[in-house]
Amino acid sequence: MTSAGEPEGQLGRAEVPLVPDADGIEAPPSRELESAPDVPAEAREELLALKSGAAFVCARRDGDIRPARASGEGLYFEDTRHLSELRLTVGGLPPVPLSSVMESGHHAVINATNPVLRSAVGAAVPQETLNVRRTVLMDDRLFYRVRVRNFDLRPVVTVAEVSLAADFADMFEVRGMGRRTSGRVLEPTCDGDRVRFGYEAADGEHRETLVELEPWPARVRIDDGRVGVAWDVRLEARESVSLWITVTPTGVEGGAAAPTAAQAAASLESSHMRWVDACAKVATDNELFDRLIDASVRDLHALMMPVGANQLPAAGIPWYVAPFGRDSLLSACESLMINPEVARGTLLVLAGLQAQTDEAWRDAEPGKILHELRTGELARTGHIPHTPYYGAVDATPLFLMVAGGYYRWTLDLDTMRQLRPALDAALAWIDEWGDHDGDGFIEYHQRASAGLINHGWKDSHDSIVHADGSLAQGPIALVEVQGYVYEAKLRIADVYAALGDEAGAGRLRAEASELRAAFNDAFWDADEGFFALALDGRKGQVRSVTSNPAHCLYCGIVDDDKAAMVAQRLMAPDMFSGWGIRTLSGSSPAYNPMSYHNGSVWPHDNAIAAAGLKRYGFDAATNRIAAGLFEVASGARDFRLPELFCGFQRDGSRAIVAYPVACIPQAWAAAAPFMLLQAILGISAHAPQNRLTVDRPRLPDWLGAVEIRGIRVGSSNVSLAFRQTGTGSTGFSLLEQHGNVRIIMST
Repeated sequence: MTSAGEPEGQLGRAEVPLVPDADGIEAPPSRELESAPDVPAEAREELLALKSGAAFVCARRDGDIRPARASGEGLYFEDTRHLSELRLTVGGLPPVPLSSVMESGHHAVINATNPVLRSAVGAAVPQETLNVRRTVLMDDRLFYRVRVRNFDLRPVVTVAEVSLAADFADMFEVRGMGRRTSGRVLEPTCDGDRVRFGYEAADGEHRETLVELEPWPARVRIDDGRVGVAWDVRLEARESVSLWITVTPTGVEGGAAAPTAAQAAASLESSHMRWVDACAKVATDNELFDRLIDASVRDLHALMMPVGANQLPAAGIPWYVAPFGRDSLLSACESLMINPEVARGTLLVLAGLQAQTDEAWRDAEPGKILHELRTGELARTGHIPHTPYYGAVDATPLFLMVAGGYYRWTLDLDTMRQLRPALDAALAWIDEWGDHDGDGFIEYHQRASAGLINHGWKDSHDSIVHADGSLAQGPIALVEVQGYVYEAKLRIADVYAALGDEAGAGRLRAEASELRAAFNDAFWDADEGFFALALDGRKGQVRSVTSNPAHCLYCGIVDDDKAAMVAQRLMAPDMFSGWGIRTLSGSSPAYNPMSYHNGSVWPHDNAIAAAGLKRYGFDAATNRIAAGLFEVASGARDFRLPELFCGFQRDGSRAIVAYPVACIPQAWAAAAPFMLLQAILGISAHAPQNRLTVDRPRLPDWLGAVEIRGIRVGSSNVSLAFRQTGTGSTGFSLLEQHGNVRIIMST
């Protein structure tokens, strides 16, 4: 018997003949710029991912960096891998891992011991004699400390060796794109107490990685681009020795003024505490949920990256440490209750990168918000269009949505005035460029030959499919994007009214009303009792059942008489896996629980769905989604929600089936618990009316009490407590208030 949502297959014949390549393996179409990298044959363990500013490192859980196809391991700066290998051996053998702990988003500690070793003085060294402790600290450079301690009563004489290499690969090459440039990796050199790796890019830019070693090793060997260093180690009983490896990429100042590891650690900790202080504080009676919130606060801070004078969340590590439109905006939207400054920085960065011209190569059009900006060699030499690339149909209305949402929480008219030209341009893009055929819906089609085929958040080449499994042909009008436009116009109408433009506000509200009526007529599939995924190039409905319409609940564009049917369909067994809502129904011919967008489960998608269901009164469904994702996080290493996981039906197992190249951490997954908690508690802000609303709070049975301190609404600051009453309802009380905001409860 098969689980719900997983149709039983048959053995014995293939419905579609396969065309093997020369190695006898079916060759897939080339999709080098698709968002998801190919799953490597050596499907990796979850990596240690540490980030600070624009630099980050991904290592294996044992602390090694080993070159492997599409594994993502390495030290990166500006889309370039500055260190592709760092391997440690003691006595000629790799240490045996004992534990690996993320102390923060920039600091990890790995403990290991030795296997049985042959000592340099002849006597064997028993296993578990040595403690090999690696401390990894990521600032704008990598501080890597190896401490070896002898716990035997006898001395140990051995050798610690490290192998180093730098391939200077572009991030797109690491993801699987074949190298297309003529850059040259230089032979490493030794310079005093340093090792230098160099690279001459095809555009003449020189990249360099500087490795400082303390103490200087007894032996250094350079062989075919790799550098091997060895320290002779003699340890008396209980004695220890520390070896320091400091790696600095091009663009980071070194020399005598460079901070020590201790100074860097202190500075990073101070920065993190300022971040925590700026966030609303969440405390509950569930220790595991508290750990999830703490991990989300930590990871969102780690993912913040500077762009000019501001910063925004990078999408995720390792593949997407870059300015993004959609990902950064949705992460900011999820975080408004916890820290609205995330939205402010994101809006200012994206406004500064808004398209000014019509340029097909980059899918750019005036007023459009970018999809992705890259600064690596492949972008600089024109092999990819990410300078920036604008192939996202949803980023522009999301920009407006988040701007309006930020204003509702903060009443920050100064920032709205600063953004006014960008808001005007974004609205003009929706009306003049986004709506190609003038039917009132915005759609997309691929203009950039090297760009993405699909421009919504499900941007895999095969993600927009008809009910029979065939690919939809464009131009494509996605269901959720119309919801974004609707909510964007309503929210920006409030901003324009506050800026004195009553005529503009009235026009936007009228356009939103017209869009809602047209949307509910054109996208509603009466036979399915659900909204179509999209309209295709012939204006026919793409009738697959997907998670996308849940975003329309969040935006409020769904007519009330249709909401119950949408909610019921989203929570049906072919859609709800037990862990979360699938991206595509398990009954679809295109369903694959291991795909990137056609049956997988995404935490951010579910958080938006949960908030949308709450908006229309389906509290039980909201709490069911929250429970599934909480259990996912509870079973995850470091209490992190992954970017996505496989959509297999829950069968009693306490563990999800992981998607092997998911980003962890990933910004909109890290911020998803904030939106889930906000939905559970029914909290919304309307600072222009000096109001914070608590609408039907319903704590689930696994969460008996919640306190949120330091919620900012306009110039006010409030702290609230929620508690189950024992009658199935939830009460709340005001703990503290600074300012005169009115708190209104709706039940």
